[in-house]
Amino acid sequence: MKRNAGVITVRDIAKKCGVSVSTVSKALNNYGDVGTETAEKIRRAAKEMHYVPNTAARQLKTNISHNIGVLFVDEMGSGLTHEYFAAILDAIKNEAEALGYDITFIGKNIGGSQMSYLEHCRYRKCDGVIIANADFENPAVIELVKSEVPVVTIDYAFDSTSCVMSDNLTGCYKLTEYLIKKGHRKIAFIYGERTSVTNKRLVGFNRALKDYKVTLPDEYLVQGRYHDPQRTRQITRQLMELADPPTAIMFPDDYSYLGGVIELEKMGLSIPQDVSAVAYDGIPMAEILRPRLTTWRQNAVEIGRLSAKKLVEKIEHSRTCVDEEIPVSGSLLEGTSVADVLNT
Repeated sequence: MKRNAGVITVRDIAKKCGVSVSTVSKALNNYGDVGTETAEKIRRAAKEMHYVPNTAARQLKTNISHNIGVLFVDEMGSGLTHEYFAAILDAIKNEAEALGYDITFIGKNIGGSQMSYLEHCRYRKCDGVIIANADFENPAVIELVKSEVPVVTIDYAFDSTSCVMSDNLTGCYKLTEYLIKKGHRKIAFIYGERTSVTNKRLVGFNRALKDYKVTLPDEYLVQGRYHDPQRTRQITRQLMELADPPTAIMFPDDYSYLGGVIELEKMGLSIPQDVSAVAYDGIPMAEILRPRLTTWRQNAVEIGRLSAKKLVEKIEHSRTCVDEEIPVSGSLLEGTSVADVLNT
C-alpha cells in the first residue's frame, strides 16, 4: 500500500537523522536509553518536519485513546461563564494536554440521541473521566463511578475512587472567625443547596461560633442556592427586615453576592456602613467590585491540575495507583467589605 503523500512518519525522521526507526520511537516516547544529544536532535527534526503521531496506531498498541472525559452539569445554566468552574476546567485542559491527552465533555444528548454518561464515555472511548460538577446522588453518575472507567471526582468523595477536595470546612471557619475578630456577633449565613460541600461549610461555620462562644438565632441561617443572585436578593431583604437584623452576612459565593448588593441598594443600605459582607470562591470579579469583597479564594487552578494529573496516573499506572483524597487549601482575600464593630 502506498503511503499518503505529505504524511511524515518515524521512518522519514530516522532517515533525516541517520538513526534507526526504533531509536526515533524511543526518543519521541522519552525513553531513557537514547543519548541526550541524539534525542534532542530527533525531537527537533520531528518538530521541523511537522510530525504528528499516528494516534490510531498508538491506541492499538497501548489500548489508550488519550482522551479524557469531563462531566460538568450546571443546573443554573451558567456553564463556562461560571468563573470558578471555568478556572478549574481550563486547568484540567492545560494539564491534560501537557500529559498528552485531549478533553471531551460528557453529556446525555448526543446528536439527538439519549445515552447515559457511561454510554457516552464508552462511545467516545474515554480512558477516564473527571466529574467536575454534578449531582453525585444521580443514578447515572453513580453508574459511571461504579463502572470500569477510571474516575476522579472534585469536592465529593466516593469509597471507590480518588477525589480532589477544596478545604471547605477550613475556609468557612476562617471566614467566620474573621468576622468575629472584627467584632461581629450577629452573623447571618446564606448557604447553598445541601451538598457535601455545603455540609462542610456549615460545620466550619458552627465550629467557629462554638470556639468563640457566639450564639445566633435560627433565622440567621437561611438556605439559598449557589450562583443564584435572584434568590440571594430575596433572602438578603428577609434578613435585613428582621426585628434584630445581622451586622454581617456570609453569602454562598461571590456571584450570588451581587444579588445581595442590588437588594441592599434598593433598601437604601450600603456595604460596609450598614451591614458587612463576605463571600466564597475568590473569583477575579471580587477584586474589581467596590468596596472590594472579602472572600475565601479557592485554588481553582490547583484543583483542576491535580484532578487531571491523578486521573492520568490511574489510567497509565492502574496497578500501582492508590485511590486517595487530595486536599487543596485556599486563602483569605481581605477586601474592604467588612467594618469593625464594637462588641456587644
